[in-house]
Amino acid sequence: MKNAKLAGIGYYVPENIVTNDDLSKIMNTSDEWIVERTGIKERRYANVEEDKNYVMGAKAARKAMKMAGTNPEEIDLIVYATLSADYVFPGSGVLLQKELGCKHIGAIDVRAQCSGFVYGLSIAEQYIKTGMYKNVLLVGSEIHSIGLDYTDNGRHIAIIFGDGAGAAVLQPSEEKGKGVLSTHLHSEGEHAEQLAVIDPGFHKKERFHPDMIKPGGGFYPVMNGQFVFKNAVTRFPEVIQEALDKNGYAVSDLDLLIPHQANLRISQFVQKKMGLPDEKIHNTIMKYGNTTAASIPIGLCEAYEAGKVKDGDLVCLAAFGSGFTWASALIRW
Repeated sequence: MKNAKLAGIGYYVPENIVTNDDLSKIMNTSDEWIVERTGIKERRYANVEEDKNYVMGAKAARKAMKMAGTNPEEIDLIVYATLSADYVFPGSGVLLQKELGCKHIGAIDVRAQCSGFVYGLSIAEQYIKTGMYKNVLLVGSEIHSIGLDYTDNGRHIAIIFGDGAGAAVLQPSEEKGKGVLSTHLHSEGEHAEQLAVIDPGFHKKERFHPDMIKPGGGFYPVMNGQFVFKNAVTRFPEVIQEALDKNGYAVSDLDLLIPHQANLRISQFVQKKMGLPDEKIHNTIMKYGNTTAASIPIGLCEAYEAGKVKDGDLVCLAAFGSGFTWASALIRW
């Protein structure tokens, strides 16, 4: 079996920049308060009349396909990771298929939140390795800005999130030892409610009630910040080391780590714990906030464009988020 390689990557972020000072005008916060706790200076907000979730995904996908030298008619499968789908159902994968004009191919939607892109990468990789497909389009796209509580009650969460999309085209690698070396997926549903949007779901007899949109209601994201932080800084190093051990490498062999962008303080903690120098980790949260399933492909694209990802480099992608879910992928570029 041939390894799957990321033959093309691309990303898209909306033009609308929202700074910490902008948020301080609508809620009780400040640039200093936000930067101290999260490292975020600004984020992008979509114009949802134009930049719908699947439309942003399509913009990122077109860039990835161009780099891979392929076109929509050659795509064999779509794997779409998002927690902010355009509709309750169907998933955004079929909307992307329509938007790009792909053939009547399969579209798999992945609900693994912040770990969605790495989960999706693992799924896409299997189809390539088995020889079933030659071109798999993987997308992570999110619009958080219209689903946040911008009152003081929700400020600790609202300051974190931004909108954006990233994509990759996976193809068989013609070079032995190149491409995705392994992926590692984990979950712990025991803590599902520690970071979640509970309503409106299908778990109650009355699916929607006005109380859901009141402070403390289930319509907006809830997060036990300290508990999430504690688990994240434990699981990140574990799953990174798991990928290295699986392939016989040490931390010193890594050329670049691209972690999910949940909080700069988490990334810095993981970096210090693993003994990685600054040049071996790439962070984007300062500019884009937490874009959940889109954060890793956005970071990967930025790093590649900056020359931080080169042929032959050993690159690790790692994520932790709601579910709890966590995952890693080790790639020989």
